[in-house]
Amino acid sequence: MDLSARPEWSTLKKIIFRITFVFLVLFCIPTDPDWYSHLFKIDWTNLHARDLYDIAHISPHFVESSRDGRWGIGGFITWFWVLLIAVGVAAIWTVLDRKRREYDVLYYWLRTLVRYRAALGIIGFSFEKIFPTQMPYPSLSNLATNFGDFSGHKIYWTSIGFMPQYQVFGGFVELIPGILLLFRRTATLGAALLIGALTTIAIANLGYDGGVHVYASYFVLLGLFLLADAIPDLYNLLIREQYTIPNHYKPLETPALNYTRLAVKGIFAFYIVVFSYLQFLNFRYDPYKQPSTAGVSALRGVYDVEIFRLNNKELPYSQTDSVRWQEVIFEDWTTLTYKVNKALDLELSNSGGGTSSSKTGHSSVDLEKGYEIAGVGGGRRAFHYFADTTTKTLYLLDKNLTASKKKKSDVYSKDWISAQAWKHIGDDNHLIDPKAWSTRRDRDFAKMDPKLLRDKMLLRYSTEDGNKIILSGTNENNDSLYVVLKKINRGFIIPPPVLVSGSY
Repeated sequence: MDLSARPEWSTLKKIIFRITFVFLVLFCIPTDPDWYSHLFKIDWTNLHARDLYDIAHISPHFVESSRDGRWGIGGFITWFWVLLIAVGVAAIWTVLDRKRREYDVLYYWLRTLVRYRAALGIIGFSFEKIFPTQMPYPSLSNLATNFGDFSGHKIYWTSIGFMPQYQVFGGFVELIPGILLLFRRTATLGAALLIGALTTIAIANLGYDGGVHVYASYFVLLGLFLLADAIPDLYNLLIREQYTIPNHYKPLETPALNYTRLAVKGIFAFYIVVFSYLQFLNFRYDPYKQPSTAGVSALRGVYDVEIFRLNNKELPYSQTDSVRWQEVIFEDWTTLTYKVNKALDLELSNSGGGTSSSKTGHSSVDLEKGYEIAGVGGGRRAFHYFADTTTKTLYLLDKNLTASKKKKSDVYSKDWISAQAWKHIGDDNHLIDPKAWSTRRDRDFAKMDPKLLRDKMLLRYSTEDGNKIILSGTNENNDSLYVVLKKINRGFIIPPPVLVSGSY
């Protein structure tokens, strides 16, 4: 097309475009140094699903509102700063480029950048739902928790976790617009679907304090930009019922451009295949929000506390006792929980506070996976345990990161788990199926803070058939403990999960 034949833009339109261009470029390219640090740490021969997810997770973080993007509306503070930067750069641009007639070429490439950026992110978002790990089926402890003891975000995420089929459907609702955005001819439909799907997520997370309302709104913003260009044509077609042919600028198709286009789409196709496989492995063997190591099968279930002795003194049952345990639960994985009638520190994040070696959420270390206790009150404590099944000994550590950060001293020695016990327990890093192992796990285990102190317990267990368990040892204060548990059939009205994550 002859450059002089393209209509000249108005002054206002050119100013708005300059601001929009800078604003969206800052939104679509990585500006966080940690993103590049993560990129160069990746072992491409031993990938983890979160490796690719963290690459796809691009959004400006000039001001971090909180660990999980909270602050409600205040979480959008970074957007305000990006807008200020965009206005400042656009002002300089306007002075230096006053004679420009139009920006058709630059607008085309900006739309292309936004299309592919939105597709990359939303496709990465989708597979966490297609293989339902983002909102896992609730643990036994969560099922046994009173509704009023859940935070808002836990209610929302747990409600979706009850229905894995719906979560899978939601994943495809995100995947389809992501694929449509890869093609210019279907980008308008993809943008419309993206706006519909992500607006719902943004509002729900804002209302329930889910922590991802800012990131979801980010995709709504990208979708609105892509859809805006088509609104006049859609109005003429759908409202005025006029024959409409979109007539928007596109560059001349050269062999080099066509080869580049095919190469980019080929990379995205490969990305979709690889990411879906890695997410399946994560779902099947190493769910990123729940522990992946199988617990002792003979201990699993819900138990009443028949006998509770502390320092050889038996404490009778009382709902108001601040020491005596109530309702002990051994999960399918390596978590023990019990209720106690006293105020406890709460984990309010939607992940429980674990941080990966890439400085993003969700560590691969079972001890740091805190989703099962995040957003849960009601005086329930949760301990991760290492099981020495040879000597029938459990080595337990408090999973509550908030409480652990406050702990200043430890009544247990550094070698409270002997070298011989570790031989029986095995390498916690490699207890998952080898197919799901990744270099990221090595990095996550290596970055654990050796100075962080957690409450500990050392308990020996004995059971014949799992219906009665005897625990004896020492608690977090190194007091002697003797507990007799009786299994109960704690029925729940919700159906069992159809899609079960993890391999236990």
